[in-house]
Order: sequence, then structure tokens, then C-alpha cells
Amino acid sequence: MGYETSDDAGIYRLTDDLAVIMTADYITPPVNDPYVYGQIAAANALSDVYAMGGRPIACLNLVNFPSKKLPPEVLHKIIAGALSKINEAEAVLAGGHSIDDDEPKFGLAVTGIVHPDKFWTNRGARPGDVLILTKPLGSGVLFNANLKKWVSEKALDACVEILTMLNKTAAEVLSQFEIHAVTDITGFGLAGHGFEMAKASGVCLSIRMRDLPVMDEALAVYEKGMTTGTNAFNRKLVKGHLQFETRFPFWHEEIVFDPQTSGGLLVSVPENQGKEIIQALNAKGVAGAKIIGSVHAPEAKIHLKIT
Repeated sequence: MGYETSDDAGIYRLTDDLAVIMTADYITPPVNDPYVYGQIAAANALSDVYAMGGRPIACLNLVNFPSKKLPPEVLHKIIAGALSKINEAEAVLAGGHSIDDDEPKFGLAVTGIVHPDKFWTNRGARPGDVLILTKPLGSGVLFNANLKKWVSEKALDACVEILTMLNKTAAEVLSQFEIHAVTDITGFGLAGHGFEMAKASGVCLSIRMRDLPVMDEALAVYEKGMTTGTNAFNRKLVKGHLQFETRFPFWHEEIVFDPQTSGGLLVSVPENQGKEIIQALNAKGVAGAKIIGSVHAPEAKIHLKIT
């Protein structure tokens, strides 16, 4: 598995029953707390392995740090936060690399393992499937709105709790069912990553706006006029391929273009297993998981429909 369908990680077969998953991701700080920043960045990078149906085993730190502006204690806290999530994933930290930079950037290169016949991709969605999203949307706009003090402490804390949650449990539950396609929702938003899945699978995804799980206050700050620097790019990315079947205010449309950090898994599964999967996810603490739509045969260039 390479980069042909913009999948979440690369996969290389070692033997008949073992393949390695390779991925890397790093981000700028979405929060001021360096420990929480490290947690979010690590959960975000580890997610790519879970999206491929694998298990992370080893990580390398990727660090850009302004050593002349910030004390080393800040870097120590970032790495400690990341290590807490690496440990939770039952992987190990094997080292890393750092350079001096004007702005902090942190993430991980992650190696995982999977059986060569059992990995997931973003290209297997089938007409008749239902779509499941395991985490709510809205972190991008909430972090931007927080810079203007438009977000309550309660809503921001809830957002951070969601972002620091690994997709480990969700992936473990999903592995017990028939999974046709998976991707994780990150910087391109639900629309961008949904488009990648639909295009790779040769299908059209129909998403119900009313069923989308959304973080507290995210729609409210969009309605108030907040956005992110990525929304316009994500909207342009799917132009000509996305169709709004129902009329929504522009601010309401924005939630499908909201860039996520450490977002949930978008999963295409057989319709007759959808409700059972949601019940199993909820029972294991993946409370935000919802069925958000369905998969249909392709229609010309339209790969996404929002109703």
C-alpha cells in the first residue's frame, strides 16, 4: 500500500503473515499547555496506524523547537505528554530528531504492524454500506475561536478530552466486524477525507448533516463569524465533487470543511452491522460514534452529497 489513493499510511510486506505500517505526522501547538500539546500530537500521529487496522509498536519524536525563546522544560513537557499516549498505545519511544526553529512543531514517525491480508484501506467502500464517524467534528474552529475568548472553558475542555482520546479502542471494536473502508478525519476535514474515500472506492457518499456529531459550541462560533485558515482550501478541494442536496446557511456548511486534529475514524460497513457496531463502540466508551450516512453508486463527478 503506497500513496496512490492518499491513504493514511504506507504498508510494506515483510513475510506472509507480517507487514509494517509506516506513517509520520506533526503539528503546531493547538493549545498553550505543552503536556496536552504533546498528547494531542501523539494521538494524531498514532491514529494513522489505527486507520489501517494495525497496532503501533515504535515511535520516533519529530521536534522543531525554538530553543532560544523557550526553556527546555517546555520541550520536556511536550515529550512527556506524547510518551503518555505512546505508553497508552502499548508502543515504545525509540528516539527521534530535533532541529531549532522559530515555532514549536511536534509529532511522531510511527511504525505499526498488521497481517498482510487484514489491513484496512480507504478504497473499499461499497454501495449499500452505512458510514460511521467515531468522534465529533469542530476542533479546528473551536481552537481558533478560543484565541478570541469566544469558547467556554467547559467546551474547550471537552474538545481537548476528545482529541487526546486514542482511536485504539475504536479500532479494536471495529476489528470484530466486517470493515470495507476506513480513514481518519484530520486536516482536510470530513469533506476532504470523505472525498478521498469516495474517489478511491469509486462511489458516492451521502452524509446527513443532522446526524453529524458536533462538538459543543462549534456551530455557534461558526454562526458568529469564526472560521479557520483551512476551511476555504478544503471547500476548494472538493469543488465540483460535493453537492449540498439541502440548503444550509454558509456557516452551517462550514462544519464539513472544519480541519480536525486527532479526529475520529470514518468507516464504511455493511448496513446490517451498523447499529450493532455503534452499540459496541458506545459500550467501550466511544460515546461520540454515530451513523452519519450511506454509500451509493457514483454519479458523474459527484462523490459527496450532503443532505
